Amino acid sequence: MDSTRKEWLLNALIAVALFAVPLWALMANEPFIITLATRIAILAVAAVGLNIALGLGGMVSFGHALYLGLGGYVAGIAAHHAFNGTPIFAGIPGTNQMLIIWAIAMVLSGALAAVVGALSLRTSGIFFIMITLAFAQMGFFFTLSWPAYGGEDGLPIFVRNQFPGMNTARPWDLFLIAYGVLIFSLAVFALLRAARFGAALMAIRQNPDRAAAIGISPFGIKLVGFILSGMITGLAGAMMADLTRFVSPVMMAWTMSGELIVIIILGGVGRLFGPVVGAALLVGFEVFFGGLTEHWKLWLGLVLLGVVLFARGGLIGLIAGRTQHG
Repeated sequence: MDSTRKEWLLNALIAVALFAVPLWALMANEPFIITLATRIAILAVAAVGLNIALGLGGMVSFGHALYLGLGGYVAGIAAHHAFNGTPIFAGIPGTNQMLIIWAIAMVLSGALAAVVGALSLRTSGIFFIMITLAFAQMGFFFTLSWPAYGGEDGLPIFVRNQFPGMNTARPWDLFLIAYGVLIFSLAVFALLRAARFGAALMAIRQNPDRAAAIGISPFGIKLVGFILSGMITGLAGAMMADLTRFVSPVMMAWTMSGELIVIIILGGVGRLFGPVVGAALLVGFEVFFGGLTEHWKLWLGLVLLGVVLFARGGLIGLIAGRTQHG
C-alpha cells in the first residue's frame, strides 16, 4: 500500500475514533470525556486554519491567537449584550445565535488578517514571525485593558449560545456541532490543497521567484491564504468561547499561538488530519499527565523534540510514510 492510500486510511480511522470515543462516553454517561472530545475538535479547527498559512503557504505565523481571541470576544460580547438586553453600539443588539456569531467572527477575523497580512507579508523569515507576534500582543494588551468587557478578569458567558435544532446545553449536542465544523474545515483545507490556488500557494512556498516568473503573484496568493487562515481560526475562537462559556485575554497570548504551532508540528505540517492528531495529543497530555505532575509540558516538549528530530512529517507522516502529495 502506497503512503498516500495509507494516509487516507489513517485519516478515516482518526475521524471514526474522534466520533466513536464521545459516543461511547454518551452511552457510559461520561460527559467529561465528551467535553474533552469537543475541545479537541475546536482546537483542531483552529489549527486547520493555521495549517493553511503554515502547511500550504509556509507562513510561520506566531500570532494566530489574535484571530482565536477575536472570535472568542465576538461570541462573548454578543452573548453578553443579548443576556443583558443592551445594544452593542449604535443600537445594534447582541445575539445568542451561533450561526450569526460565527459569520461575524469570520468576517472580522478575515478583515483583521487582511490588515496584518498586508503589512507582514512584505517581509519574510524572522521578521514575518515577529510582526505577526507583535500584532497578537497588541490585541492581548488591548483586551487586557478593556474594562467594559472584564479586562484581565475576562468576560463570562452566562448562557450558552444557540444552534438551530440542537440543545447546546447538552455536551453531546455541542460535540456534534464542533465535529461537524471540524469536518467542514478539513474539507475546505483538502479542496484548497487540491485546487489550483493550493498548488500556487505551495509553489510560492517552495520557490517564490520561480512562481513569480511563471505569472503567479506571490503577495496576492499568500495574502488570500492568510485571510482564509485567519477566518477559520476566528471561527474556532467563537466556538471555544461557547465551550468554556468564558473569554479572556489569555486567548490572544503568545503561548496560545505557540500551542497551535505545536499542534501542527506534532500531527504533521501540511497533513490533512495533522491538526486533529496534534490537538488530541496536546489535550491528552494536559489532562492525563497534568493530573500526575505540574511539569507535564516537559514531557510534551520531549515528545515534540522527538517528532522534530525523527518524524519530520509529524506522527501521521511517521505512520503513513513521509511522502506528501499536494
